Amino acid sequence: MDELSFLFNPKHVAVIGASSSPKKIGYAIVDNLIKSGYKGEIYPINPKEKEIAGLKCYPSIDKINKPVDLAVISIPAERAVEAARQCGEAGVKGLIVITAGFKEIGKEGAKRERELQAICRRYNMRMIGPNCVGVMDTHTPVNASFSRGLPNQGHISFISQSGAMLLAILDWSFTMGMGFSRFVSLGNKADLDEIDIIESCALDPQTRVIICYLEDVTDGERFVRVCSEASKKKPIIILKSGTSSAGAQAASSHTGALAGSNRAYDTAFRQSGVLRVEDMNELFDLARAFATQPLPAGNRVAIVTNAGGPAIIATDAIEQYGLAMARFTKETLDSLRENLPAEGNIYNPVDILGDANDDRYRFALEKVLQDENVDSLLVLVCPTASTEPEKTAHTIIEMRKKNPKKPILAVYMGGRDLAAGAD
Repeated sequence: MDELSFLFNPKHVAVIGASSSPKKIGYAIVDNLIKSGYKGEIYPINPKEKEIAGLKCYPSIDKINKPVDLAVISIPAERAVEAARQCGEAGVKGLIVITAGFKEIGKEGAKRERELQAICRRYNMRMIGPNCVGVMDTHTPVNASFSRGLPNQGHISFISQSGAMLLAILDWSFTMGMGFSRFVSLGNKADLDEIDIIESCALDPQTRVIICYLEDVTDGERFVRVCSEASKKKPIIILKSGTSSAGAQAASSHTGALAGSNRAYDTAFRQSGVLRVEDMNELFDLARAFATQPLPAGNRVAIVTNAGGPAIIATDAIEQYGLAMARFTKETLDSLRENLPAEGNIYNPVDILGDANDDRYRFALEKVLQDENVDSLLVLVCPTASTEPEKTAHTIIEMRKKNPKKPILAVYMGGRDLAAGAD
């Protein structure tokens, strides 16, 4: 059972600092909850307002006189601590503290953050933040954040220590048509951290892939233990910043993150089955692949290509990253030899030559995928006078449906001439 269900599927949400002004974050949070299709009760809290967005407004949380699962706090830091205490006395299960002005600003803020932590412990509340954007779940659905809308529905959970990074990726996802199950902004991680959220996402039936942007890891030993179990069920992919001394210093001033050895992180990720990536493109390329493709039964990869050079580069990468080039059965080799041009290559990588049309691709893909020694397939398409990008794209989709247990990745190497097929 997910102990954080109050965060991703709350029945009653209070917004402390709700506002009727569209320029205020308190307005955006209420508006997002409504527009997300959230089915629970929303309680705006503002002593100066009687109604916000058609909802009855309350002067304080103790005046609601109904159970509240989650309170979102968006008021100045010096008042946020007292608001958290009132939430504890009212029996609130969890907090999202949007407000900044805690340990990331220095000693005074750190003292304030310790007070928040003490309140959460005293009243057995869990907290996201402070200094965060909020939390979103596209399937329940709920958008308890000040983002510009809810992501498209999908099966990728994104956990980010940077709120700006989360908002940028959200905006990018609309352009790319990429879907997500959850978005979580960790902020300063005064209570709930990346380990807690990874553990929750591993239990979420709508999440197939867990991806993270992290500046530090709170508890290395617990991280390895939790991720070792979670990664057996779902891929975990992490982009870890602050790898240089200057980057680590920037991370510290950003969220108060503590620096750690880059080599130690590599070891921890490797021990726990986490995939570490170097940039955002790699993070989301892997996320998209894992979200849309089955996990391979083994590490044996086949390549079908209409160009030799790219196939050599791909072969090098396969060996470099611990995969293996598949060795075809005699039956597969005999069939390829009989039906492909003699000038091509029937051994892996299968080179069907630059004059290959869709029919030749179709035959090669079918034969290679039928081979029991092939766990996954990489298809390389380069633009020539004979290439039929759209037809071949449909062929690849057809093969994917016929072979649901084998991942098929296609690389269209070009621009204008292959755009129709790549799209």
